[in-house]
Amino acid sequence: MSIQKIARLAGVSVATVSRVLNNSGTVKESNREKVLLAIKENNYQPNLLARQLRTARSFMILVLVSDISNPFCAEVVKGIEEEAEKNGYRILLCNSGSEIARSRSSLQLLSGKIVEGIITMDAFSKLPELSQLIASTPWVQCAEYADAGDISCVGINDSDAAQRMVNYLAEKGHQRIALINHDLSYKYARLRQQGYLQQLEACQLRWQAISYATELSFSAGKQAMMALLQEKARPDAVFAVSDTLAAGAMAAIQQAGLRVPDDIAVAGFDGTELAEMVSPPLTTLAQPSRDIGRHACRLLLQKISQPDSAPERRIMQGHLIERASA
Repeated sequence: MSIQKIARLAGVSVATVSRVLNNSGTVKESNREKVLLAIKENNYQPNLLARQLRTARSFMILVLVSDISNPFCAEVVKGIEEEAEKNGYRILLCNSGSEIARSRSSLQLLSGKIVEGIITMDAFSKLPELSQLIASTPWVQCAEYADAGDISCVGINDSDAAQRMVNYLAEKGHQRIALINHDLSYKYARLRQQGYLQQLEACQLRWQAISYATELSFSAGKQAMMALLQEKARPDAVFAVSDTLAAGAMAAIQQAGLRVPDDIAVAGFDGTELAEMVSPPLTTLAQPSRDIGRHACRLLLQKISQPDSAPERRIMQGHLIERASA
């Protein structure tokens, strides 16, 4: 299948097909739809190497993810990929584990012009060193971000979101609300903890307990909950900073012979599919994960096409989903 045949099937010129593939120039929407339909129906795969040689561009984006096993990260990546492909780009995915050595290895792609820009989801504490490595390459940061600076970013107000969840649990009559948090080198962990403490004070709840999970995993959430259950005073509600940690907490509660939510209510954060799969279904603060990815990709493509454009910060809204766990 050639670009010429796609042009014949769509009833347009080869130049029009080229503009659609390269997302360049002005194309009538009706012609764009004809081209995209012909491409889809014939499973056309453009010769990316030929295009790179012809345009001196790679049309590739590097996505640096701290933990692809995290369902939230996976959903953000799906949003990035959808938006990238819609605009004629492909993504290269690196699971950095927030390790600078692994990030540095992947960032070598920048010097070779193999990628045109980068989207990162690494810990806030890693951003200064990443900034030195990335230099002037177009860059957008997801979820973890600075309050000011020259890096475009997309995320939600983690502190406000945590306050909303704690307030919800307090309004349900819970007096001893515990927090299961993660690594405080992540800014989201610090902000969600800040929101938790601020809302306890606002609700005049003096009891507090925080258990830190070693990683964002089911087993780590279970261990963190077991630590809370060993305390003299048992919580009557638990807010976990991810759905995965919350699922582990529920397992620990049930293993201890207690019931969710009758003995201990549980709430999570992220709004992943996992929240609907556990029993009872999980109350959670849902992030617009795919939209975060889409917006991050749009900002990056804007930066690629307009290198001198000012950095932008997009703070999106999450929403509370009430289910049977709380």
